[in-house]
Amino acid sequence: MQPFYFYYSVAVLYFIHNGSSQEVQSCFSSEWLTSVKMSMKIAKAGFHRTPIQYSVWKSDHDVKALLVQKLPSGVYMDEYQLANMREDTGLEVLLDSKVDLEAPEYLSTEFTAFIFLSASEDSGQHAATVPVHARYHRPSDSGHVRVKVDIESPRLLIRSDQCKIPPPGSSHVVVDAPCTLSNVSVCSWLKILDLKETGPVSLEIPVGDATQTVTVCVVTVLVTLLSCSLILRAMWKHSTYNHSKKTT
Repeated sequence: MQPFYFYYSVAVLYFIHNGSSQEVQSCFSSEWLTSVKMSMKIAKAGFHRTPIQYSVWKSDHDVKALLVQKLPSGVYMDEYQLANMREDTGLEVLLDSKVDLEAPEYLSTEFTAFIFLSASEDSGQHAATVPVHARYHRPSDSGHVRVKVDIESPRLLIRSDQCKIPPPGSSHVVVDAPCTLSNVSVCSWLKILDLKETGPVSLEIPVGDATQTVTVCVVTVLVTLLSCSLILRAMWKHSTYNHSKKTT
């Protein structure tokens, strides 16, 4: 089965520094917070590995970005694959619960992924590409061959060790979330409100057609019987040939 590819992009516009005399607590101005933009789209069709790419523009101060992505039961992330990708690419993704990789959609539950964005020296952006897999769904009784799965836009949280977290305002709220991937401490983050975005996205996942059950069973039985007959016939001819050879 071919992979789906999603492209998520989060762009935080450059923060304009007003000089070294600027107060630390004013790092995140209302104007800067309202300039945050985010886009989300499917980048490649398929069924399994679905890379999701995020990016955030680099700021004058060291801004840390955390995406809180809620995923429905129709898709999942492979924690073992994420661990390997962390060693290979530095990808940092924390799942809020254990994910059963083998369970179908109707026996699964939704979960949340915390995606820590890393900085890119070339583009000056924070970015991450995350694989997502589609689950098997229950066969359709109505003849539909595909099912639609909606993935909502992620929440964007930001903070900076160089700046104090401002009090809640009209463009943001203060929430608690893991400081790092290790999840040993909780930090205060700014959750951006009224985020400029183009999400959510929807996936078209193929499903079985339950109306064809009888046809599939009959064809399967006939093919199986025919195959067994051909195998038995070949074995009988081969066995007879050996017997005749020994007799002579």
